[in-house]
Amino acid sequence: MPRPIEALIHPGALAHNLGRARALAPDARVWAVVKANAYGHGIERVFDALRGADGFALLDLAEAERLRALDWRGPILLLEGCFEPRDLELCSRLNLWHAVHCEAQIDWLAAHKTHQPHRVFLKMNSGMNRLGFTPTAFRGAWARLNALPQVDEISLMTHFSDADGTRGIAHQVAAFEAATHDLPGERSLANSAAILRHLGAAAAGAPALRNDWVRAGILSYGSAPDFPEHDIAHWDLRPTMTLRSRLIGVQALQPGDTVGYGSAFTAEQPMRIGIVACGYADGYPRHCATGTPVLVEGTRTRTVGRVSMDMLAVDLTPVPGAQIGSEVTLWGEGPRGSRLPIDEVARAAGTIGYELMCALAPRVPVRGDADALSG
Repeated sequence: MPRPIEALIHPGALAHNLGRARALAPDARVWAVVKANAYGHGIERVFDALRGADGFALLDLAEAERLRALDWRGPILLLEGCFEPRDLELCSRLNLWHAVHCEAQIDWLAAHKTHQPHRVFLKMNSGMNRLGFTPTAFRGAWARLNALPQVDEISLMTHFSDADGTRGIAHQVAAFEAATHDLPGERSLANSAAILRHLGAAAAGAPALRNDWVRAGILSYGSAPDFPEHDIAHWDLRPTMTLRSRLIGVQALQPGDTVGYGSAFTAEQPMRIGIVACGYADGYPRHCATGTPVLVEGTRTRTVGRVSMDMLAVDLTPVPGAQIGSEVTLWGEGPRGSRLPIDEVARAAGTIGYELMCALAPRVPVRGDADALSG
């Protein structure tokens, strides 16, 4: 039989989470962000669940081609724009909208021969200091684009650095508004954290935030961008990926017995441990220490010892009936309504849920669950 590990993708949860973005931004159109192969879920697997979005946003031209091959005829936005001049030819052929964040991209457009003008999203660096024109350079960039026959419509965009934290977004909103207040064009400001924390009823007293397009990224995949301050239950989000396996071995330990490489765990009393068919070669973080949460047959317990390439050990004390073949949930939806949010595992690993989703190893079989899109 195949090795007993698999990832399940939950389309009902994806559709539910996208609906949460719509509810919080009822006057905006919603980008479903599917970069990095839909955050490790697989573009083809999430497409039906997310096709209720107004558009898809991503980075890679090959992923844009995959969406068009799925017969998506709506908007597709390249969030980082083009990487070289010839990319504009594919943008024309596939009717892709694309970000413009530097002078070189404007130069490429000026030299581009096209029969169909491009829809571009001019990006401001309002404080993130990754991509975009500074507020003082933004209007000049807009004027250059506006003068080009190769450009049809110009939308305005920025990205928040602290929407998930205490600093918030007011300083960036002020910079954006000061530089764009009288410029025409649709606006796209809110990422997942801003949608959840700064739009709708939850954001009473927050700065006015015009959003013609919001970008639903990690919230679509059932991870809370401001965890541990808030978890997914607080935001009414559902896990969209489950990583599960089974026990393939059971050991009885006596006081003083150790577990795994480096003897990183020592039993203080008699106990049973289970050996799970999952390790860092499957995408489970090697640096998860003893105590990382895990479910065995839906009961919460903990890992013990060091994670190996292909295996990890779990404490079976809370699950005395567990045996070889018992189901283990590494993150996501467990049996009998149990749940282990990916954010809890990520925190134990000193990272965020995004990384665990995207790091799922190719050797792990992935399939959709049997839930209908209604969830």
